[in-house]
Amino acid sequence: MADEYSTKGAYTHLGEEYQRDTNYIGDRITRDARPVGADVPTWPVEAGRYRLVVSRACPWANRATIVRRLLGLEDAISMAVCGPTHDVRSWTFDKDPGGRDPVLGYERLQEAYFARFPGYEKGITVPAIVEEATGQVVTNDFPWITLDFSTEWGEFHRDGAPDLYPEPLRDEMDAVMRHIYTEINNGVYRCGFAGSQDAYDSAYDRLFAALDIVSERLETRRYLMGDHVTEADVRLFTTLARFDAVYHGHFKCNRSKLSELPTLWAYARDLFQTPGFGDTIDFVDIKRHYYEVHEDINPTQIVPKGPGLANWLTPHHREELGGSPFGDGTPPGEVREPLEPGHTIDELIAAETA
Repeated sequence: MADEYSTKGAYTHLGEEYQRDTNYIGDRITRDARPVGADVPTWPVEAGRYRLVVSRACPWANRATIVRRLLGLEDAISMAVCGPTHDVRSWTFDKDPGGRDPVLGYERLQEAYFARFPGYEKGITVPAIVEEATGQVVTNDFPWITLDFSTEWGEFHRDGAPDLYPEPLRDEMDAVMRHIYTEINNGVYRCGFAGSQDAYDSAYDRLFAALDIVSERLETRRYLMGDHVTEADVRLFTTLARFDAVYHGHFKCNRSKLSELPTLWAYARDLFQTPGFGDTIDFVDIKRHYYEVHEDINPTQIVPKGPGLANWLTPHHREELGGSPFGDGTPPGEVREPLEPGHTIDELIAAETA
């Protein structure tokens, strides 16, 4: 595996501009392994067969933890949580006793990839789904992992689960999510890993132009697609949640902080305070990952103490736009897999004010 993985993750450079490596394992998990396209391997939906591997630091994995919780799939798909940092070989299970995942028995996620593809040379990324019985990786194609949770795993959804990918809205929603991915989710990385001043300047302008567009969209609607949350909101939220803590300073996305953008800041707080969103956010792991792993950007590996977090819990007043997060459904229940002690928002705020 290339040494660049240890600091930059799954990406390459084209000249001086950041380019994410999107060469993922494209297998899908579908009802009865139904076909979904030519040359796309499929696996059957089956409760208890698969393990979702995530890191709470990673925004792409955070999507999967949110969607899994909103839909109530905890009993159908178990979850392993890697630590916030990794080395050249891959993410590690250092949060678990003895540094091994208790179900897979692995120290590193790399082992699941090698179990299916010996000598796998592409990025060892999270989220990944692993078959528990064989210990083999099934897929790491993160956009489809969450969409399939919504569309293929319906028989295991909780009562009152929201429709995160409504069929009448899919064409518009796909376009919105594509814009969010290329310009915002990936845009912050395009800034952070730019290889020249011109590449950075261009990336910076693209990112904030896109943020202005979604901000304008959200001025008159509570959520991106209307009156209740969808996967589009999940995808935008995971970047916004990391913006002031990491992207503003570490990735030089500093035209303004999220907390200085009134519409987006209120929208982000609305989601953060909604069950299933903020209760998946681990600011400790998020900051440790970016500031410790990206040694080329932060060679001292010093993790900043700020920013303060109490403002995430202030009133947002977005309810004045109408709608409700779960539409005709209900919020998820108690958190089944809580953040580790000292990492919850209430504990972090208490530590700030101690």
